[in-house]
Amino acid sequence: MSEEIRLPLTQKDIESLNCGDAVLLSGTIITGRDKAVKKLKEIIESGEKLPVDIKDETIFYVGPTFKDGKITSAGPTTSKRMDGIIEPLLNNGLKGIIGKGNVSKSVQDAMKKNGAVYFAAIGGAGALSAKCIQKVDIICFEEYGTEAVYKFELDKLPVIVAYDTKGNNIYE
Repeated sequence: MSEEIRLPLTQKDIESLNCGDAVLLSGTIITGRDKAVKKLKEIIESGEKLPVDIKDETIFYVGPTFKDGKITSAGPTTSKRMDGIIEPLLNNGLKGIIGKGNVSKSVQDAMKKNGAVYFAAIGGAGALSAKCIQKVDIICFEEYGTEAVYKFELDKLPVIVAYDTKGNNIYE
């Protein structure tokens, strides 16, 4: 039985989640991959205002595939690729990450310090994930194509809590 969580995440939601919990996420999230996350990090470090409000947001590491304006695949990107660039976003209010595979100790430490949670999405099931995306809006970095920052409206995206606020890690 999967627990349903409505996004954006509340601190109460985050603290109630335990490593290994099956969760269905509904509500709004933002997306980002290597180029976009790196650009957001650079903007934070420069002291400029971000083009997207990341406070209390969940980011899905994904580069969606489109056909005729509709998402046909939205498989998670390997999370380790964001190690070293996601910490400033966590330090500035990001509360959730959706990706694939383990994350570094430094990311785990930043998540624990900031009360954030990491969800593992199902790798290889991009078509299934795409069916859970009800609406898509481009937020920023449109020139990055599939690596732009999008806003997704989700309906019951299946994920597993891979890292909780208590420091438990499903990969260990």
